Amino acid sequence: MSSETQPRARHRRRPTRRRAVVGGFAALGLTGAALVGSGMLAPAGAASAWPEAKGGKPVTKTIEVSGTYDGKLQRFYGSGALGDGGQGEGQSPMFTLKDGAVLKNVVIGSPAADGVHCLGSCTLQNVWWEDVGEDAASFKGKSASAVYTVYGGGARKASDKVFQFNGAGKLVITKFQLSDFGKLVRSCGNCSTQYKRTIIVNDVDVTVPGKQLVGVNANYGDTASLRNVRIHGDGKRKVQPCVRYEGNNKGKEPRTLGSGPDGTHCRYAASDITYR
Repeated sequence: MSSETQPRARHRRRPTRRRAVVGGFAALGLTGAALVGSGMLAPAGAASAWPEAKGGKPVTKTIEVSGTYDGKLQRFYGSGALGDGGQGEGQSPMFTLKDGAVLKNVVIGSPAADGVHCLGSCTLQNVWWEDVGEDAASFKGKSASAVYTVYGGGARKASDKVFQFNGAGKLVITKFQLSDFGKLVRSCGNCSTQYKRTIIVNDVDVTVPGKQLVGVNANYGDTASLRNVRIHGDGKRKVQPCVRYEGNNKGKEPRTLGSGPDGTHCRYAASDITYR
């Protein structure tokens, strides 16, 4: 098991710094009201410590969520039909979130099946995956206006992807912790229906081993903006922050086009990634 990321000390910020942060989020397309309402103005580096689960709850059938579901930090784990624990495609999820649903304060243990499916806009708040199954979460909304928000929480032991972005819209990942992973988020490279997708990653802690943070399809107009990303233990800088692909809708393996910032699809500067 990889080491846990320790919480970082908070420091008092000057008003000028606060204005700079708000301005930076505005550049990413987030409104001031959304920032205040979600608490996203907290200082960078304020990720929470991994929580202790408060009891366990076996899940034998997908839990469907509309409105808000508060797991009260119980550990949910697959059992019966959801207890395979493999990496096979087509597994059922532990939770399915309808458009506008919120899932919060949940620890997903092992086996985790196919994690969480969002059928439209959704919020995953303080959700922790102890051992990612097929994927931690898949975002499947069909509207270009859909917004998927991952705020807080973390994931460990993802042999491939943590977040699978199959649908349309915008995915925002903030104050998240990640360790021992393949990819943080991948815009689907070969789905039968493809969309332009927007990905924002801000204020996250990443601990190796890991391969890639974000993968986007340049030919479909995807964009990924990275800010305040801290990578731990990667002295040789092997983790690729952003990789561009040529996606397709034929089910074929997508071709890699390049990696690194290009100002169009992979939007970040060297100063946005720090190594510790």
